[in-house]
Amino acid sequence: MSADAVRGLDTASLDLPGWRHVYSGKVRDLYEPDLPALGGAHPLGDVVLVVASDRVSAYDHVLSPGIPDKGTVLTQLSLWWFEQLADLVPNHVVSTEVSAEPGDGLVPDVVAGRAMVCRRLQMFPVECVVRGYLTGSGLVEYRAGQNVCGVPLPAGLVDGSRLPEPIFTPATKAEIGDHDENVTFDQVAATIGDEAATRLRDLTLAVYARAESIARERGVILADTKLEFGIDPESGAVVLGDEVLTPDSSRFWPADQWEPGHAQPSFDKQFVRDWLTSAESGWDKASDVAPPALPGTVVERTRDRYLEAYERLTGSALH
Repeated sequence: MSADAVRGLDTASLDLPGWRHVYSGKVRDLYEPDLPALGGAHPLGDVVLVVASDRVSAYDHVLSPGIPDKGTVLTQLSLWWFEQLADLVPNHVVSTEVSAEPGDGLVPDVVAGRAMVCRRLQMFPVECVVRGYLTGSGLVEYRAGQNVCGVPLPAGLVDGSRLPEPIFTPATKAEIGDHDENVTFDQVAATIGDEAATRLRDLTLAVYARAESIARERGVILADTKLEFGIDPESGAVVLGDEVLTPDSSRFWPADQWEPGHAQPSFDKQFVRDWLTSAESGWDKASDVAPPALPGTVVERTRDRYLEAYERLTGSALH
């Protein structure tokens, strides 16, 4: 099977020489080295293979079909951002080199472009969310008590308002099918300790400041984003893991269309959400029934938005 043939397929079902599938999230599949096949050890140390599929999720459901090229966009955009942030925080990427021969422990050619060999980290049990603009679950909290995750905010803000300064609004990690739950900084500190919580907050705000500036130069507003960090067991350093600053983990808005007071146009799967909640889909979000299959027009328009986000931010077309 070629890499092109994987577009839209469930990458969790692939047989990847030298790797053994161990876990699937909503979008990503995790593989561990098949140590017996590799002679008892991986040449790059304690690593995992992270494969970004073309699966798309909304309202806590994984939908069908996938969005072609989505996994490649997520991986290539993450790699680009890791480079832009390298002087702020190390990341977990060890190699993206494609296997010269099956089972050599590098990226199998069938998932080339959508996979990374990454250092295995001891992940912190917290989603590090930073918001520069008010929308989504933050807007719901603000309307209920004029604060988000315990951070007080001024009166008079509306959907899409720019905040006086970016705020750290962490959340707990949820299992597939469950919602992340917004928590306060003090709750994070009680879980992982004051020093670690402060370090994660400071790193999250620093990453956002850098990324927001870069995106703005390219005509894109970074409204908010979610980061994940872990400890490198060998060095003890705090390391940026998972994906970073993609349309799946961030809200990107076209700067020339920003208009507070309503939901903003976005470079993500909003077409999917809008169709699912429309009369055309016939789906009741409050029911236990799985959503229907996505029509081709929704799939194509969503793909176009992911590609546009990549091209606007990086200045290059996806190869």
